[in-house]
Amino acid sequence: MRQVLPLSFITVICHVLLSLNFLVGPVAAICQDKSTLPDAPQPSQNQSVPSSREPDGQQHQPSKNHIFWIIPNYRSDENSAETKPLTPGAKMKVAMDDSFDPSAFLVAGVFAGVAMAQRQDSSFGPGAQGFGKYYAGAFADQAIGNIMTEGLFPVALHQDPRYFVKGEGGFWKRTGYALSREVITRGDDGRNHFNTSELAGNGVAAGISSAYYPAADRSLGNTADKWGQQIGLDAFFNVAKEFWPDVRRRLFGQ
Repeated sequence: MRQVLPLSFITVICHVLLSLNFLVGPVAAICQDKSTLPDAPQPSQNQSVPSSREPDGQQHQPSKNHIFWIIPNYRSDENSAETKPLTPGAKMKVAMDDSFDPSAFLVAGVFAGVAMAQRQDSSFGPGAQGFGKYYAGAFADQAIGNIMTEGLFPVALHQDPRYFVKGEGGFWKRTGYALSREVITRGDDGRNHFNTSELAGNGVAAGISSAYYPAADRSLGNTADKWGQQIGLDAFFNVAKEFWPDVRRRLFGQ
């Protein structure tokens, strides 16, 4: 995941956002008359904790922990009744689940394929051997990034790595909320904090990546470019996390 073409990347995100608008717009409109949830959701007395056991006949229903069965979604919190801070061990578990879930290996393969098709690191070479190098780099990028932003930094800074789904309001209002979570996060004290874990954590991960990418790519500009790409991807996935519950209800009745 070295240099994704900026225009292509922005175009894809715009198309996805517009598609989500058409898909979840009616659902969001129904929620317009409800009160807006605060950044840190308050407990709901009539909301029960869902059972971990799936009812008969629903084994093939989409999981809350995966977006469209593929993208790991372990740090998304849809249950406003569960607002207690995570323990250090729980934060590290979120990071490990996101990094080593079986679907994470598939996601790394997709990024590796894109990087190889664009010849982002020509020194890796073609063929299976070249793809193996791209794959190793892509997997290391996402695993180290997750461990930094969802585990080590949140533990050290007492910040919550979870994404709290807003769930109410119009499409663009919820999209703005999702994007703002890149710079605002919830602390263990329940208050809003500057999201140092996300921004600094990805910066450290981008710096570490210089150790396993070719020497020709080890420059401050490439590191900053990689950091910016990761922030953009995380912002996009925040939007996906925000609307995934609506998509499940609309398409699967879940």
